[in-house]
Amino acid sequence: MAKSRRSRKGKETSRRSEPNSTVSKPEMADDVAKPFTMRAMLVAVAAVATAVFAGGLLWQSWFNGQPSPTRPETAAIAAATFVGSETCAGCHQAEAKLWNASQHKAAMQHATDKTVLGNFNDASVEHYGVRSRFFREGGKFLVETDGPDGKLAVFEAKYTFGIDPLQQYLVEFPDGRIQALPVAWDSRPNDKGGQRWFHLSPNEAIKHDDILHWTRLNQNWNFMCAECHSTGLRKNYDARTDRFATTWAEISVGCEACHGQGSRHASWARKQQSWWPFGKREDSSKGLLVRFDERHGVTWPMDPQTGTARRSVAPATLRKEVETCGLCHARRAGLHEDWKPGQWLSQTHAVEALARTTYHPDGQIRDVEEPYNYTPFKQGRMFSAGVTCSDCHEPHSARLRSPGEGVCLQCHAPEKFADVKHRHHAGVNPPPTCVSCHMQTRTYMVVDPRHDHTFRVPRPDLSVKLGTPNACNDCHRDRPAQWAAAAVEEWFGPNRKGFQTYGAVFHAARTDRVNAAALLAALAVDGGTPGVARASALNELAPRVSAANVGAARAGLADPDPMVRIGALDMLQNVPAVQVWPWVSPLLSDPVRGVRIRAASLLAAVPTASQSPPDRARFELAAAEFIAAQRASAERPEARTALGNFLAQRGLAVDAETEYRAALRLSPQYATAAINLADLYRQLGRDSEGETVLRSALVASPREAATHHALGLTLTRLKRSDDALAELRKAAELEPDHQRYAYVYAVALHSSGGRDEAMTMLKDTLKRHPGDREILEALVSFSRMAGDATAALRYAEQLAVIALDDPGLTALIHELRQAVKSPVQ
Repeated sequence: MAKSRRSRKGKETSRRSEPNSTVSKPEMADDVAKPFTMRAMLVAVAAVATAVFAGGLLWQSWFNGQPSPTRPETAAIAAATFVGSETCAGCHQAEAKLWNASQHKAAMQHATDKTVLGNFNDASVEHYGVRSRFFREGGKFLVETDGPDGKLAVFEAKYTFGIDPLQQYLVEFPDGRIQALPVAWDSRPNDKGGQRWFHLSPNEAIKHDDILHWTRLNQNWNFMCAECHSTGLRKNYDARTDRFATTWAEISVGCEACHGQGSRHASWARKQQSWWPFGKREDSSKGLLVRFDERHGVTWPMDPQTGTARRSVAPATLRKEVETCGLCHARRAGLHEDWKPGQWLSQTHAVEALARTTYHPDGQIRDVEEPYNYTPFKQGRMFSAGVTCSDCHEPHSARLRSPGEGVCLQCHAPEKFADVKHRHHAGVNPPPTCVSCHMQTRTYMVVDPRHDHTFRVPRPDLSVKLGTPNACNDCHRDRPAQWAAAAVEEWFGPNRKGFQTYGAVFHAARTDRVNAAALLAALAVDGGTPGVARASALNELAPRVSAANVGAARAGLADPDPMVRIGALDMLQNVPAVQVWPWVSPLLSDPVRGVRIRAASLLAAVPTASQSPPDRARFELAAAEFIAAQRASAERPEARTALGNFLAQRGLAVDAETEYRAALRLSPQYATAAINLADLYRQLGRDSEGETVLRSALVASPREAATHHALGLTLTRLKRSDDALAELRKAAELEPDHQRYAYVYAVALHSSGGRDEAMTMLKDTLKRHPGDREILEALVSFSRMAGDATAALRYAEQLAVIALDDPGLTALIHELRQAVKSPVQ
């Protein structure tokens, strides 16, 4: 289904907009300082490895669209072509029969009498004053609804999208954009509440000028949906004309969507059938791009003591099936169109780990986002034990291998786990199943329940401590989490079990506890913790990096999991690039593209002249991949901004400005582009132009706190203190829990004579963020200035817990202790 994005900041939620490291740290807006998600945006391209390259030749090559040689992994894919599912069905008839009845087969189809499920017999539905009417005329399926100007207009539903439990419809525009209509057909039976039209945002009015309107950027099929609903997609976006010419090899999800291009396999098969014996050639790969053989020769003997089966062979580090299914079942952003099955997903995609906006601290997915299964599954015990997707799902039909909970009881003895002694719900009708407690559901797109694939143990005790959801209270909504926790303790004892043990760590990080850095560093190097969690811990350490924990980053750079290596690179983003060059530069030649390009973006600020010739060649090759990736996603403001940041770091200010301006043309609401462009103007001594940019951005998004904050800083530099204070106040009011905005506003207040108000704001913020270093430093300073040595000492001692081995702070604490003992009369 087309993804329903809820972000109003112009950010596609599975992407990261690269921070602009040219922004000075004291003035850095949080949207710029911290990456959103795992976003490095890449495509394989080589380039000339010369010193002049970084000075502008690379940019000129990119801008002019001149081709570059590809890396070996891309060349191997290029040798094979798509042949279509009908060709595959010629030999694989049993698999084709299963696939023909699957939802994959109907992922996207031309709108015909056979494929359209919705009622187009002059049916209508109203949503916040907009009446959408569905009718037929001249053999076409038509919809009358609000268009890009807010006026009613008639559009043709040219394609269907999915079949169960809902079907969406796609409209093609003259510029090649295909957009997903906001009203969908509920294809469930009448007795299940279906057979009706419904709006995908039932509780929200979405006007024509909203970025989430169906005609706008964040409901665009070409970018957001197409890769996972069709086979062999080529987006073909032309940045010069702002048009798409998107193509596919097969309109829906066919055989080659999972197995890759089949021409070499088809050729191999023809040779095997040849009557001429010399036509046959030995080929262990059978011409396939990947052999999904992870289950071959593997058994799962039952352990009689635990009642749980164990895999007879330890699983490989690279899990080919999981990475392949992750192409469409992960929150990720495409970096390269030449995806190959069986390789790390990070080779061609930026994969989101446990982002704050998407996941609860314990790793459960939030209700507001589509519950993709890749990251939940990779943080679970089943993945750790070696379970793979096709152990539970028949891959061609995508259905469970056994009905009901039979698939679970393949590996979990029924006499132990399907017994009331384990379930503790005697007399309940219908009785709970394995799925009820271990695979919570979250409803997506109003009517589509999806199961969490972490397979977690219910933890209502964590709900009490961390505010996270739990399976018990999903059913017992009339009872508090304390009640559920007490029941579980009575049944299973006081020692809680569970594979995801990091909820408290991420909760400490998200609430800025004083011990957050130490907890995160310990988690990051814990080899028993899932890689996605370790990658997230490293990312969370970025604003907390210190001599005490930088070893975690260095260890992560050598981790076998590319997500962990990328997390380690994220951790180092606030450390001067020259300082980390010796550690990071080897990753410019990493076997995984996502790692290479994240390394290039991290090292962009290092001048070419300071690089050794071998390092320079590696950097420029990775830099070419980075730049080409932005070009491949040039229809997105995130990509144009990321490229602008990179070019600004390389000293190409004019070209950086061009990219920021392009991002704002694509989405005036995209605050990050406006903030980074204003900061570029700051460096060029053009703050008045920066003010103009930020004020224009506020017209598009008047409640964007980051823009108000950046404008306040700009006005401060322009020596318009009263106006600056008003903007900084607005930012703090719009996001009262954002400690950075509170800190800067408090500093400005104090400078303008509002000492008491500033102290109150800092103290209130410290209660919510007790481990925030800037807040504590300000409280120490302001308390000393007020002559309150006792308070200054108290805050300094709190700061010492965070700033370990800081000789300057140690000396200050000694001085303050002396002042408290011997106060000046």
